[in-house]
Amino acid sequence: MLSQTHPVPASAELMDGLVPGVRVLLLDETQYTSGSHKEPAARAVVAKARADGHDRVIVGSCGSYGRAMATACAAAGLHCTVVLPADWGDGGSFAETTGADVRFVNGGYEDAVEESHRLALAVGAADGNVDGPYQDAVLSGHGEIVSTVYRVLDGADAALWIPAGNGTTIVAAGRQLAALDWPVPVHGVGSPGNNPIVTSWPGPYRTLPADQVVTTVHNEPLVNWDALHGPGALTVITASGGAVHAATDDDLLAAQALLARHRRYASPSGAAGLAGLLAHARFARPDGVQIVLLTGR
Repeated sequence: MLSQTHPVPASAELMDGLVPGVRVLLLDETQYTSGSHKEPAARAVVAKARADGHDRVIVGSCGSYGRAMATACAAAGLHCTVVLPADWGDGGSFAETTGADVRFVNGGYEDAVEESHRLALAVGAADGNVDGPYQDAVLSGHGEIVSTVYRVLDGADAALWIPAGNGTTIVAAGRQLAALDWPVPVHGVGSPGNNPIVTSWPGPYRTLPADQVVTTVHNEPLVNWDALHGPGALTVITASGGAVHAATDDDLLAAQALLARHRRYASPSGAAGLAGLLAHARFARPDGVQIVLLTGR
């Protein structure tokens, strides 16, 4: 098992028997303080914001990025404001325990991000959103996962399975794979009918009607009507020779239960990468090591 130099380390471990006949490298990013793989990205944003003289970072979130940013700000001594859709996720309770200011908006994730952009501009705070001025720091932080598995596998043949929400992690992975000159197919796994990365594949990116997406307690982080890095994610997936896969709530729960039997714990949406691999492996035997990213607990 390889540990990164983070306050609460992620781990990469070859898991024999998780998917019969397939070599699986499980990249467990659930062990950060926030429980979110977005913590390295949040820390990168906080470092840049602090260097720029900001004492507050504001983000919109449906939960996981808000938890990660609140955690990173608290560790660095910065103030944090998290804007959430009303009635989504944990209601901001985790972020509040770190001392963050939590605000709510009507609507969905995209509405929370829009309001956080407005608020950051109004009060002169750092806009830490994934599509904001610190976007490069976000992508650099997310790209750490690729550097981790590259060291573990020494550049061997592999494929990468990533839950698809905004597409940010997929874009970051593609950027780092290119920097390493490591030809790895990237597979995105999202909620059927509830994410434009899924519904657009294999064609050009198209947003969904805002009232068309259906959010449940299991698929929530995978749901967007406009994925902020959707076009870039589709470009990465297509260029890499990967594909986009859909995983129903039942698929997510089955993958979560399988992980639990192997003493690995993730939320249903965090297990989406494994759900996609399991479905794919029923019809074809994947070549090389299949890297599965767990993104939340």
